[in-house]
Amino acid sequence: MTVQAEELTRKHCAPCEGGVPLLTADQVRAFLRFLPEWKLTADSKRIRREWRVKDFAAGLDFFRRVGDLAEAEGHHPDLHLAGYRNAAIEIWTHAVNG
Repeated sequence: MTVQAEELTRKHCAPCEGGVPLLTADQVRAFLRFLPEWKLTADSKRIRREWRVKDFAAGLDFFRRVGDLAEAEGHHPDLHLAGYRNAAIEIWTHAVNG
């Protein structure tokens, strides 16, 4: 893990209630340098990461653990499990739709 990524793991999500400007795609790309496996979605409103898990049960367990952390942080990402082994997470700020 890089120093920058390690620093990010110590941060906590603060809920956004709106009234803040969206980051530009260039600003998001600059932040994504610190999260090398995350990508900006085609609409530039979300970041996404994909994993290939061992099997369906492993995917469900992964999402349970992600869900526990997301709930503790007050953030609720989209969780996708397709083809029983392909897991993906998309994150965005709901209050500003981006």
